[in-house]
Amino acid sequence: MSLIRTEIRTILAKEDITLSELARKTSEYTGKTWTLQGLSRKLIKGTLSYNEAALIANSIGYKIEFIKEK
Repeated sequence: MSLIRTEIRTILAKEDITLSELARKTSEYTGKTWTLQGLSRKLIKGTLSYNEAALIANSIGYKIEFIKEK
């Protein structure tokens, strides 16, 4: 399973948000249509771009941050 898929699923579980609700919130945030099927397909295939991941994160109040490992 891809890292981004795992991270998104973890956040959804923590926030008690369904994938359908995530698609709806992302659609509202971006003004573009995000469907459950399309989002699910991107997560399964691992084709979610960085920009798309950032939009998804922002739509539910998160941000992506790079942290240097020690």
